[in-house]
Amino acid sequence: MLRFVLRRLAVMLPLTLLVLSISFFLVQAAPGSPFANAKSTEASQERMKAKYGLDQPKHIQFARYMARLAGFTYNGATKQYDWHPYPDFGESITYQGRTVNDIILAAVPVSGFLGLLAYAMALAIGCPLGVIAAVRRNSWVDSLVSAFGALTVALPSFILGPLLVMLFSLTLYWLPPARLEWAFEWGYLRIPTLRTIALPAITLAMAYIGYIARLVRSSMIDVLSQDYVRTARAKGLPEWRVITVHALRGALLPVVSFSGLALADLLTGAVVVETMFAIPGLGHYFIDATNARDYFLILGLTAFATIAVMMANLFVDIAYTWVDPRIRYE
Repeated sequence: MLRFVLRRLAVMLPLTLLVLSISFFLVQAAPGSPFANAKSTEASQERMKAKYGLDQPKHIQFARYMARLAGFTYNGATKQYDWHPYPDFGESITYQGRTVNDIILAAVPVSGFLGLLAYAMALAIGCPLGVIAAVRRNSWVDSLVSAFGALTVALPSFILGPLLVMLFSLTLYWLPPARLEWAFEWGYLRIPTLRTIALPAITLAMAYIGYIARLVRSSMIDVLSQDYVRTARAKGLPEWRVITVHALRGALLPVVSFSGLALADLLTGAVVVETMFAIPGLGHYFIDATNARDYFLILGLTAFATIAVMMANLFVDIAYTWVDPRIRYE
């Protein structure tokens, strides 16, 4: 297992550099300028380009950016490179005085807490629904679960979010419509209160409940016909024990596979939900960076998303060995 993990980690570095290299030139080729606005003059735009090194040829900008990823930052005053033991994604153009590293460090706990809470809610609802639908196959319960799952998949978050706000905020006055209050703050680590994160989490979770319920249902139907499940029943075990202990564990493999990309998507920022509820997470910053052509912030968020996706897939592969002991990695 250790050798497998080390091999996967070794592959991540060149893949990340390849993604960032492609992203760098795509961002540079996009129309528009981060310094073009109604109040800026041509001279002021040239000064800003010189400040951020965007007046240099593309290959020099690329070389300096790759050097910053290795920890080497070019110092314009000394004309030398300073080194530090972490990647430097540069200074944000949109948020003056803030580095991309600081923005990512501040946004990750917010997006991470929101994403994990939403997916935990989706698992807590989707898995039991899938099990019930499989056990009561072709009954009215199965039809009801299937209809509910189809509704959650088909209902987009930009429709569901306002509906929840209208119900719980503007009608019942139970939950705030937007903005977060912090239950815990320590440096970059900020944990929002459940009261203010509830509506965004429910909006995100609803999109995954249907997928998880359908995956569990189809997998459970297949597992319930396996020989080891029939053997467990022949031994006289209670039906609830056969389902929850013997069958459910084997039925979770498709859910584990789905969880990799789902968690990576949630942790790197749910763009629509974070924008809708004014949540200062990764998705919110990515929208601002795209609208403002903030090259360094876009690339920094792209790097984090790339690493998050690959790490999520690695954790999924490791989780396979726990769910199914027959799986072994050499």
